[in-house]
Amino acid sequence: MAIYHFSVQVIGRAAGRSAVAAAAYRSASRLRDNRLGRDQDFSAKRGVVHSEVMLPENAPEEWHDREKLWNDVEAFEKRKDAQLCREVEFAIPREMPQAQGVELARDFVKAEFVDRGMIADLNVHCDMGADGQPKPHAHVMLTMRSVDENGFGPKARDWNRTEFVEHWRERWADHVNERLAELDIDARIDHRSLEAQGIGLEPQTKIGAPAQRIEAAGLEADRAEDHRRIARENGARIVADPSTALDAITRQQSTFTRRDLAMFAHRHSDGVEQFNEVMGAMRNAPDLVELGKDGRGEERFTTREMIEAEQRLHRAAAMMAERERHEVSGRNREAALARAADRGLVLSGEQAEALAHVTDGRDLGIVVGYAGTGKSAMLGVAREAWEDAGYTVRGAALSGIAAENLEGGSGIASRTIASMEHGWAQGRDLLTSRDVLVIDEAGMVGTRQFERVLSHAADAGAKVVLVGDPQQLQSIEAGAAFRSIHERHRGAEMGEVRRQRQDWQRDATRDLATGRTGDAIHAYDAHGMVHEAASREQARGELIDRWDRERQANPDASRIILTHTNAEVRALNEVARGRMREAGNLGDDVYVAAERGARNFAPGDRVMFLANERGLGVKNGTLGTIEQVNAQSMTVRTDDGRDVAFDLKDYNRIDHGYAATIHKAQGMTVDRAHVLATPGMDAHGSYVALSRHRDGMDLHYGRDDFASQDKLISVLSRDRAKDMASDYEPARDYAERRGITFRERVDRVVEIVRQVPEKVRGMFDGLRLPAESEQGPERKVEEDPEEALRRSRGRALVRHARAVDAIFTAQDQGGRASPDQIRELQEARQRFEEVRPYGSHDAEAAYKKNPELAAEAALGDARRAIRALQLETELRTEPARRADRFVERWRNLHRASEERYAAGDYAGHRAARTEMGNMAQSLERDPQMESLLAGRKRELGISFDSGMSVGRDLTLTFGLGRGRGLGL
Repeated sequence: MAIYHFSVQVIGRAAGRSAVAAAAYRSASRLRDNRLGRDQDFSAKRGVVHSEVMLPENAPEEWHDREKLWNDVEAFEKRKDAQLCREVEFAIPREMPQAQGVELARDFVKAEFVDRGMIADLNVHCDMGADGQPKPHAHVMLTMRSVDENGFGPKARDWNRTEFVEHWRERWADHVNERLAELDIDARIDHRSLEAQGIGLEPQTKIGAPAQRIEAAGLEADRAEDHRRIARENGARIVADPSTALDAITRQQSTFTRRDLAMFAHRHSDGVEQFNEVMGAMRNAPDLVELGKDGRGEERFTTREMIEAEQRLHRAAAMMAERERHEVSGRNREAALARAADRGLVLSGEQAEALAHVTDGRDLGIVVGYAGTGKSAMLGVAREAWEDAGYTVRGAALSGIAAENLEGGSGIASRTIASMEHGWAQGRDLLTSRDVLVIDEAGMVGTRQFERVLSHAADAGAKVVLVGDPQQLQSIEAGAAFRSIHERHRGAEMGEVRRQRQDWQRDATRDLATGRTGDAIHAYDAHGMVHEAASREQARGELIDRWDRERQANPDASRIILTHTNAEVRALNEVARGRMREAGNLGDDVYVAAERGARNFAPGDRVMFLANERGLGVKNGTLGTIEQVNAQSMTVRTDDGRDVAFDLKDYNRIDHGYAATIHKAQGMTVDRAHVLATPGMDAHGSYVALSRHRDGMDLHYGRDDFASQDKLISVLSRDRAKDMASDYEPARDYAERRGITFRERVDRVVEIVRQVPEKVRGMFDGLRLPAESEQGPERKVEEDPEEALRRSRGRALVRHARAVDAIFTAQDQGGRASPDQIRELQEARQRFEEVRPYGSHDAEAAYKKNPELAAEAALGDARRAIRALQLETELRTEPARRADRFVERWRNLHRASEERYAAGDYAGHRAARTEMGNMAQSLERDPQMESLLAGRKRELGISFDSGMSVGRDLTLTFGLGRGRGLGL
C-alpha cells in the first residue's frame, strides 16, 4: 500500500550542522567544506538513484555545482546560529517504477519550489524498508534566500509561512494521486492521512524496547526521540480536533470498541497526562455515536460521518432499485443467448435467471454467486444483450487483476475503480443514462468508495450491476457494503458450482461458501488431498515435490501455488524455480534489477506482473511465461495468449510467478492448485484458496503451525467478516441474528469512558539507588599512580553504571528519568571521561546491547562490564575488528534462527530474524563498515552480487523484513 510521508525541517548552525555535510550525505558524494576546512566524504553510501541541483530562472549557472552552491550558502550566512537551508523529505510510492518515481519527484520540485525562486538540491534514495521492500523517498535541500544573476538576496520570509507547508503537503498528495491514476496503479494517498488512512496525523516509525530504554536514560536515540515528538504532536492535533482520530479508526472498520480507542490514544500520545487528554477529547467528541453491545457483550461505537456515508449509500441504492430505465427486450436477450449457443455456451437454469435479472430494466442489479458458478460467462451474454439494446457496457473492480479477469471472462472493457474515479474527477468518462456499469468482486469494495460510485451513477441515471460473494476476501477499507445492499434489495443468487469437474468438489466449494470449512477439508482429506508434515519446512518441500511431479506429468495444465504471506511466496518461488532449472526447462539466466530486488530470469520462467501498465495491457497480478529476456528487455507470453514486450528500464515491476498470495488469486481459475496453509489464514482466505481449481487441489500444512487437523480446521474456519454501523439498528434482521442489543436511538452521542483510568504506578515507586557506602570504603594507603588511575576508573565505571541502571529501573517500572537522575548521569559521564576518554560512550554502547551489565556493575561486580567496554573500544577504534564482529554476530544469529525454527521456538526464531534485519539496516548509516564488508559477502551467506549495497543484498538473500515470520 502506498504511504504518505512528508516532513519539513530547517538545517542550521545552532544545532552544529553543516549544509555542505548534509548535501554530501544526501548525494552520496565527497564535497570540500571550506568553512570547516575538511572533506565531507559519503561516497561509500549506497541507494542514491538520482541526484541533481535544479536552478530557478536567473540563478548563476555555476550553482549547478553542488560543492560551489552550498559553500556559497555557508559563506553568505554570517551568524553563528544561522538557518542555512530548508529540507523537505517525502515518500515516493513503491508501487511506481523507479523512473516514474524520479520523474514525479522532479515535476513536484520544479512546480512547487524551483518555479517559486528556490534552488533545489534533489536526491532520490531507494533504501530497503523494514518489511524487506524498497523504500523510495526524496530529500530536497532548498535555499532560503531570493536569488538573481548576481547571487543571493534577502531571505524570503514568505517561504516560512505555515500555510506554505500545508500547501506543499496537499500538493504532493495531488501530484502522486494524479500520476498513480495515469499509470493505472491501485493505490492512493491522502495528505491528511496516517499511512493512507485519511488521517491528519504524522506517521510514526516503530521503535523497540532497547531504543526506548536508552532514550529514557538520556543517551543518544534519535529515532526514539523523533517517535515521541511525533506522538506528542499527533496527540495535540487530536485534542484540538478529535474527529481526526475517529476518522482514522473508521478508515478500516465501521465500528470500534473502547479498547480500539485506548490503543489509538496510547500510540498517539506521550505520557499518561496526554493519554488522558486524548481519551477525553475522543470520548467527548460530538461525532461519536454509541451503537450498543455486540454478541460478545462489548460496547461498540461509530461516527456520524460513517453513519451518513452508509445512509447516502443506501439512499442511492434504493433510488436505483426503484427506477426502470434500462430495459432489454426479449428479442435482444434471445439473440445473445443464440450466439452463445453457437459458441458452445449454454447457460444453466441459474445463469439464465441471473441473466434475466440483470437485464430486466432496473437500474440496480445484484448477483451473488459462489466461486466458480459461471458469473463471468453469464455477464458475457448480458454484455451482448445490453449492447444490442444500444447501451455502453463498462466494467470495474477494486484491483487490476480482478478487472482483467472480468474483461477476459466476459468481454466487458474493464478498469480499476480508482482509475475510473480519477477520470470522473478530471471530467472524463463520466457515466450517462446510456451506460451499464458492472462492478465485479464487489465484496472487496469499502463503504466510502462504494457510496461515491453509486451516488455518481444514481445522479447520472446509469445502471449498475454488482457481482460478488460476501464470503470471499473482505474489503481492506471499512464496511461490508455489498453484503448490506444485497440484504436490502436481494437479487439473483448462483449456487450451482461449475468450475470444479467432480460433484464432490463442487459440494466442497459450497461448504466453503456457507461457512462449513471443516466439511470441505474433511472431503478433500478423504480423497487424499490434505497432507500433514512434521514442520512447515517439510510441508513446503512436499508441496514442491507434488507440484513438480504433476507439472512433468501434465505440462499443458495450468497450476498455481498459493499461500498467505509474501515471504512464503518468495521462498516457494525460489524452490519451484530451482526444480525448473534442474529439469532443464529454463534457458540462460539473465540478472535483472527488479523492483523487489535482484532476480535471475530465463526463457521458460513463470512471471507475475506487479503493477498496472495500460500501455502494456497488464495488471497487478497478470501471469505469463518468459519467451525472451536480456539485460535490457523482456518478452512475456501472458496466460491469455498475448505477447508483451517491454524495456526493463521502463518497467521492472515483475517477480517469479510460480507462487502467489491468496489475495492475488481471487477471480483466478487453474486446473490445479497447491496450497500451503499458515496460521494467518481465515475462512475468507480459505474459501478463495481452496476453490481456484478445476481438477484438483492439494492442501499442505506443518504440525509446527497446526498441532492437528482439528486445529487446522479451527484456524481456517475463523470468520472475520466486516460489519456496518447500520447492522446495529434494531430494524435489521441481520443484526438480530448476530445477537446484538441496542439503545433506543442509534445516533445518540455519549461518553464512552465514564471513569478515569486507573492511575499509572508512580515512576519512582520501588526505585532504590544503591548507596555510595555499598561500594566499600576507599583505601587510604598511598598507591602508585598507575594503580590509583585504575581504581579511579573502576569507581567512575561503577558510578556511571549506577546512574544508567537507576534510569533503566525507573523505565522498567513504567516511569521516566527524573531531573536529578539525568543530572547524576551527566556528572557520572563527565567523571568517567576525565579518567578514561570515551569511557562512558563505550560503556553505554555495551549497556544498550545488554542492560544486565549495568545492573551488575552498579552492584560492584564490573568484570563483565569491563570486558564489554574494552570490546566496544576495539570496535570503535579498529574498523577491521568491527567488521569481524559484524560477520561473527551475523553468522551466529543466522545459525540461531535456523536452530530455533527447527526446535519449534518460533518466538526465538522471529527475534533472531528481527535482529538480523536491524543489523542489515544499520549498514545504511555506516558506509565505512559497508565498504569493509563488500569483500566478505560469501562469509555472510550472500549468494550473488547484485551490485547494490551489502545491507540490501543481505535483506534480499535472507528475505528479511517485518513481514517475515508473521504467519508462524
